[in-house]
Amino acid sequence: MPSIALLGEFDPTSKTHAATNAAIEHSCAALGIAVEGVWVATEDIEPALMAGFAGIWVAPGSPYKNMDNTLWAIQYARENHIPCFGTCGGFQHMLLEYARNVLHFKDAHHAEYDPYASDLFISELTCSLAGREMQLDFVDGSMVAHIYGSLTATEAYYCNFGVNPDKIHLLKRGPLRITGSDAEGEIRVIELPDHPFFLGTLFVPQTKSTLNQPHPLVNAFVEAVVNPTAT
Repeated sequence: MPSIALLGEFDPTSKTHAATNAAIEHSCAALGIAVEGVWVATEDIEPALMAGFAGIWVAPGSPYKNMDNTLWAIQYARENHIPCFGTCGGFQHMLLEYARNVLHFKDAHHAEYDPYASDLFISELTCSLAGREMQLDFVDGSMVAHIYGSLTATEAYYCNFGVNPDKIHLLKRGPLRITGSDAEGEIRVIELPDHPFFLGTLFVPQTKSTLNQPHPLVNAFVEAVVNPTAT
């Protein structure tokens, strides 16, 4: 059975962690496939372990205990065409890995770990998104628009950090695409072309998944894990 590494410090009391487990089950039931989600603490990430997984989901719940290990795992997935999904904190760390290793801003940092770092690509939001639902607009022709079958959606947020507005022009220099924004024009979805599935959302789609209505993004990710060449 293919397995997905759920990267993060699992907390059984966390709504987003419980929803991550449930969303995988919902999608597997709907699609008639079997995929196992396995939580991997960030301190335990290492190459031999990660080689056994068919996909990586960088889960909510940052700051992670080992940011460097988390960024290594994202880089591993990106470079080796392993399906990779990041939600909330996962989205933030996908952008940070990209800034460091593709755009070569080696000092790119995250304010949750060091608010006084010299090169913050992820900063504290002026207005917290935690507990809010907001409408999104997707870029026509993007993977995320294709998955939703729509150019708009409404999703829930649980975070207090996002993309530093001063860095957006830098993030547009490379192949990564900004394909979703909210009503305020802020970046909420990123994806990497020519990859089976490399997609991050600042929102937390798994919290809206149900057995009767599994979330389309989770469906697409699970399908990519099972058959990455089909995407």
